[in-house]
Amino acid sequence: MRPLEVSPITVTRMRVVDLRFPTSRESIGSDAVNKDPDYSAAYCVLETNAGLEGHGLTFTLGRGTELCVAALEYLGRFVKGRTLDSMTADMAAFCRQLTDESQFRWLGPEKGVIHLATGALINAVWDLYAKAEGKPLWKLLASLEPERILSAVEFRYIDDALSRGAAREILEEGQHGKAERIALLEREGYPAYTTSVGWFGFSDEKIRALSHEALAAGWTHFKLKVGGDAADDLRRGRIVREEIGWTNRLMVDANQKWGVEEAIARTRALGELDPWWMEEPTSPDDIVGHARIRAAVAPIRIATGEHCHNRVMFKQLFQAKAIDVCQIDSCRVAGVNENLAILLMAAKFRVPVCPHAGGIGLCEHVQHLSAFDFVSVSRTMENRVIEYVDHLHEHFVDPVRISRGGYRMPEKPGYSIEMKPESLERYSFPDGEAWQTEQVEEEVAR
Repeated sequence: MRPLEVSPITVTRMRVVDLRFPTSRESIGSDAVNKDPDYSAAYCVLETNAGLEGHGLTFTLGRGTELCVAALEYLGRFVKGRTLDSMTADMAAFCRQLTDESQFRWLGPEKGVIHLATGALINAVWDLYAKAEGKPLWKLLASLEPERILSAVEFRYIDDALSRGAAREILEEGQHGKAERIALLEREGYPAYTTSVGWFGFSDEKIRALSHEALAAGWTHFKLKVGGDAADDLRRGRIVREEIGWTNRLMVDANQKWGVEEAIARTRALGELDPWWMEEPTSPDDIVGHARIRAAVAPIRIATGEHCHNRVMFKQLFQAKAIDVCQIDSCRVAGVNENLAILLMAAKFRVPVCPHAGGIGLCEHVQHLSAFDFVSVSRTMENRVIEYVDHLHEHFVDPVRISRGGYRMPEKPGYSIEMKPESLERYSFPDGEAWQTEQVEEEVAR
């Protein structure tokens, strides 16, 4: 598809939707900490004079989404009336306008609700940019010259670990063999793992059945939620192992449940399952704690990142040698821009990136980031997989495509974020039809 020839493309309006799905009724997304999540999002639409729309979202779990919505509505003032070119010519500067807003910054400099909203808006701009260029986002990123990528990276606070010059060298190396890597992705896709077999609230029987079905569907990497009673964790893990065998890989995820001492003991106890990694064993903010756990439980690898606030925390995790696996999240940090910084740092420190996904749209997002990482940054898929959760994809205009345990690369222009209008209407909170029905059911139950 050829780039849209309308100039200048200008944002005329931004719409924001509080979007929520009642997933807690079936324990979808449940873990040791988040036992009743309703997959939700603060969702924005950038309307333009060209008829194109940029869509972005940040993932949440239900209550509190209204806070992200309010923050996103406030940040919308920085895009209304702006041309697309004025934002994309220097994406780092545009992002800095959002993160450095003087009085708003006091509520949480590059962290918390404000940063989640920033991520949604930045992602919407990139979606619009990719659509205007007629390319899926991963191909747009892969087509950009190193200097253009560098113009999107905020090096402030991380240049002691990754200088602009070092990042340029990584990207310039990534130019060699790029066409062959793109062809490989288009032909074979990107390997993935499934979390859908092992949610915390699932019964033993359901875990066994889902593991059996996933194995038959071609999956070779599986993840189980842990962090409950120690004996229960082992029993559930043994069930998965009985179904998938010992040649396939099993990961376990504690979702920040334990303190450092308990995390060490519990990880060691799960060692009989031969976990490929232990994910989020303790507080995501405890960098020194992660380093101590990693040293104590080797050779079990430690993975974290989905709850890291920003690139600065990732920098410290790398510097402290605290993790073996870097788990970026497409919406937790400031969207594509900040994830570019994290990918480059991961390459510098030679830590494999295995993105967090699931929720609403996270799978749709991260496939683009991993594809770009392979094509232009790390240039390898060794020990790398993208998380996959089989929920809510039917609501997207361009949903993920999975085949035999791997992602097939998106082909349509954009960031694959755009949701169907009927889904936005039905699941908007609190007035959408899905939530009106939910309220009626609750009243009947009482």
